[in-house]
Amino acid sequence: MEYQNLLVEKDGHIAIVTLNRPEVRNALDPKTWAEIRQAARQCRFDKDVRVIIITGAGGKAFASGADIRTLKERDTLEVLTSEAQETLLDVESLDKPVIAAIDGFALGGGCELALACDIRIATSRSKLGQPEVNLGIIPGAGGTQRLQRIVGMGKAKELIFTGDIISAQEAKEIGLVNKVVEQPEDLMPVAKEMAQKIIAKGPMAVSLAKVAINVGANTDIHSGMLFEKFAQTIAFSTEDRIEGTSAFLEKRKPEFKGR
Repeated sequence: MEYQNLLVEKDGHIAIVTLNRPEVRNALDPKTWAEIRQAARQCRFDKDVRVIIITGAGGKAFASGADIRTLKERDTLEVLTSEAQETLLDVESLDKPVIAAIDGFALGGGCELALACDIRIATSRSKLGQPEVNLGIIPGAGGTQRLQRIVGMGKAKELIFTGDIISAQEAKEIGLVNKVVEQPEDLMPVAKEMAQKIIAKGPMAVSLAKVAINVGANTDIHSGMLFEKFAQTIAFSTEDRIEGTSAFLEKRKPEFKGR
């Protein structure tokens, strides 16, 4: 597939999706949102892809948020037809882990894109936040919902109400970021190392675990536990379960097939 605002490449079982608008700090306009959604679908149906890494080109921003020029010109009713929420639901609901590799600013929609990923790794120079109230609007791509689920309601309200932009270290302290690397050149190696660690596990198990976690985050614990039981039942029916347990008993590395 051809993209104008993204670079999509594969490194073994890893798909690397790079926002490629460095001249505008990878600002998210409607075309970029549409291309992210297309890339998510491409990764969903590529059986060779087991982990996706999303990052930004240029070294200044993961994604600096919406293109303000398009916001100023947007008609009120166009907000209802925006694909941003649906795009991030597609990213979040991928049955494969998604890692956000953040270098520079992840603001507004950029922060919301990171929130839709499963794991966030940032460089020490990165800054994150939801500053939409400074423009007289609110986070509109899921930020009011995902941020509170990740950092807690009180901290989410503080960040959204004040529009504060925080450091990567503070983001790690509140659970918004999983890991911080000091040097920008270490970001992708660390992200790929984590991806490889995941790839070495049973792909069906990882997929089922992700779905169970996502379901549990959006329902009551009893429904979540019931879903977990069904997911475990499916896991027990796979060839990977036989291979994993056999490899453990035979003291060798498992060779998972995703079946």
